[in-house]
Amino acid sequence: MRAHPAPSSACLRTLAGLGMVLCAVALGGCATYTDRLHEVRTAFYAGDMAGAEAAIEKHLKRGGPEADVLKLERSIVELCDGRPQDAERTLREVRDRLDYLEQADAGEQALSMVTDDRVRGYAGEDYEKVLVRALLALANLMHDGSDAGAYGLQVTRKQEEIIEKGADESGENPKLAYKRVALGAYIHGALQEESHLNYDDAARSWAKVCSWEPDFPEGRRDLDRAVHGQHSRPGNGVLYVFTLVGRGPYKEEAIELPSTVSLLIADRIISHNAEHTLPPNIAPIKVPVVVASPNRVRAVGVSVDGRPAGTTETITDVGNLAVAQYEAIYPQVIARAVVRRVVKKGIVYGVKEAVDADNHSLLNFALDAGGVLWEASESADTRCWGLLPDRIQVLRLELPAGEHRVGLHPAGAYSPLGPEHSATVTIEDGRNSYMLACFPDAQLVGRILTSRP
Repeated sequence: MRAHPAPSSACLRTLAGLGMVLCAVALGGCATYTDRLHEVRTAFYAGDMAGAEAAIEKHLKRGGPEADVLKLERSIVELCDGRPQDAERTLREVRDRLDYLEQADAGEQALSMVTDDRVRGYAGEDYEKVLVRALLALANLMHDGSDAGAYGLQVTRKQEEIIEKGADESGENPKLAYKRVALGAYIHGALQEESHLNYDDAARSWAKVCSWEPDFPEGRRDLDRAVHGQHSRPGNGVLYVFTLVGRGPYKEEAIELPSTVSLLIADRIISHNAEHTLPPNIAPIKVPVVVASPNRVRAVGVSVDGRPAGTTETITDVGNLAVAQYEAIYPQVIARAVVRRVVKKGIVYGVKEAVDADNHSLLNFALDAGGVLWEASESADTRCWGLLPDRIQVLRLELPAGEHRVGLHPAGAYSPLGPEHSATVTIEDGRNSYMLACFPDAQLVGRILTSRP
């Protein structure tokens, strides 16, 4: 039997170089954003604002492509901790960064094909790009309200832009199925109505709310009121109680089994017919999936001066929005993961071709083993805005001018879940006042914010 020739020095250098690269990739850290988010969410949901912020700052010091999404988490902590100006500043910074990161970076794209998507700058999911503007409007309302209307308009413009740019290479646009976020139009309508001059603009905004959130019970009454040109009765003002209700969606890593099996079959066919074998398809294809959190709290009951006044209603269902939008683009997520796997196999095949690996069994085996390790080193990109609520809700109350004690308590499907928390708010004749509170579960997290204490 003819012995195989010894590997050349070039072959050995290639093998050594590939081994070093694969080891670096494999040892690059297995922790995902989900692991880091767990620490932040645990502190936040326990009401430990200082602990949540400390955890965020600890991870921010590491730098890297997670910085922007960590700042999104920080904005929620700042807002709920009674620092709406800080939250607005942070949200504005991240909004501009996400807009910048929407531009394709050829270097990052190429690097992500030989590693995974965690190396790319995080431009945000579509619902996050819209909600950053909605939270900007809420944060601004809670300190001076001067820019809240503009932020509300940005919510509408951004979602229109996202949908318009949603067509893929085939010309199909899965984003046409996106549900619109009504919160921006709602805030804009409330501000236009308060002017006592722009009732037509208010009516147009309320009409959008009715169209985009047909199940929102107050939408039709808001529209009718604007059509008739009445903000409130003489001597009264209006209080808008906004609540961040429930624990919001997050991402976790999942195995895309059908794609893994399909790629395995393709591998075997190619290896059978090609000059060189491909690395065995042992490592599964990993993709991120959006998961809706289970929640007990359904709404927030509101009392005024000790008397029941109503219950907040959902103006934006963040959990359903996130899951539905991600399902619409999920085929694109899978396609990207499969392309990455094909690229890696192609690179290994190309190296085998270059070094004539079939004549060096040890080298051929090492390349196959290295290819498997390379593929197994992938992790799904689970970065997401993990402190978003499950729902953003609101209750509009017309109250006599003066000071009022407003109580809030979380409610389940059939009964209250926790104690009442209260704050004093000042109502001015013919003006709007605003209140904001966060109830991810049976306890208030942070403080109750009021625009006119």
